[in-house]
Amino acid sequence: MRHRKSGVKLGRTGSHRNAMFRNMVTSLLKHEKIQTTDAKAKELRRWADHVITLAKRGDLHARRQVMAIVREKNVVHKLFAEAAERFGSREGGYTRLTKIGARPGDAAPVTLIELVSLTETTEKKKKKPAKTAAKPAPTPSAPAVEKEAAADTPAPAAEESAPAKAAEPEAEAAAPEAEAAPEEPEVPAADTPVEDDGASEEAPPKTE
Repeated sequence: MRHRKSGVKLGRTGSHRNAMFRNMVTSLLKHEKIQTTDAKAKELRRWADHVITLAKRGDLHARRQVMAIVREKNVVHKLFAEAAERFGSREGGYTRLTKIGARPGDAAPVTLIELVSLTETTEKKKKKPAKTAAKPAPTPSAPAVEKEAAADTPAPAAEESAPAKAAEPEAEAAAPEAEAAPEEPEVPAADTPVEDDGASEEAPPKTE
């Protein structure tokens, strides 16, 4: 059974596999990026994270442990000098894997593995607020200003027409009142004779 056995065999013996990954870790720390197959890149990430975590600790015992893995002293010295400042308070995840296609010949999937520094993450965080701050301040274009002015001009006309419409019902209500008012009787002139008096004189006397 394969219980509690981590790592991959990759078709190699233990000594061959350990020697290969020690060389790959040394090349990764020296050049900061290398290309390899997907399976090797995933296993190499475990080795690189372990070595960088020891370098961040920075004591003598950690340096001796790293020297047992990394083959070049100048690479170890560079790693211990830059680990605390470069990787800061990151807890793991010191590498980035990027698939770049198939290898010519055997068509094996190839991955680019590279070191990630703390400065890259801080720059990305600083750039994001700048993009969001630039969005809320768009300058209005000339056609938009004209449309807004055209939309605002009919408003006074509508306000003027509203009192006119309100005055029309008042005029209509006043018209029936004027029509319903009784006409004053015409007063007869003093010179003209009254028709009723003349008619009474000409009327014949009643017979008994």
